[in-house]
Amino acid sequence: MLDPYARRVLGPPLDRVAALVDVGPVTPNRITLVGLLLGLGSAGAAATALWVPALVLWLASRLADGVDGPLARRRAARTGGAVSPAGGFLDIVADFAVYGATVVGVGIGLGGSSWPFLAVLGAYYLNGTAFLAFSSLAERSGRTMDDGRSLSFIGGLAEGTETITVHSVWMAFPSVAAPVAVGWAVVVALGAAERIWLGYRVLRV
Repeated sequence: MLDPYARRVLGPPLDRVAALVDVGPVTPNRITLVGLLLGLGSAGAAATALWVPALVLWLASRLADGVDGPLARRRAARTGGAVSPAGGFLDIVADFAVYGATVVGVGIGLGGSSWPFLAVLGAYYLNGTAFLAFSSLAERSGRTMDDGRSLSFIGGLAEGTETITVHSVWMAFPSVAAPVAVGWAVVVALGAAERIWLGYRVLRV
């Protein structure tokens, strides 16, 4: 829901960061992999209840995720080519891995009942299925929705900006992470239902 606004606000600063790191050895795919490693490190820190390192690693991971795309577009514009779909594929796989790992890490680090975080994982699974299925079928049927990202994407209640915020709240305020997770699972599930309904309408012949 907030991604379009976040892109308008954060797009120029991220473009400037991409320009700063636009040197030979630094590639978009390497930044994606660094973001993946940072995100997995955040999950590991959360699993051992090291909340401050977990938060720092999480935010650094999301910064890397925000820079790889602008850098890829800079390189493509300079060479007159197109952004590699392989990079987009790697990026979405890394995002899903980091999101899932941090849910597990926070759930382990908090101890106690894990059902709020299992509910989040279930909602993520449903939401991701709707998101990826729509992207694939929209591409095959010529009903793509291009907003500049690698995949055809239906917006909804729960997008990247909201996910980054909620995971940050878990790590910054672990005492309220479980009830926040319950509410977040509901929001993600509602967003998935919205994507399913809109996707079906768009793809319906």
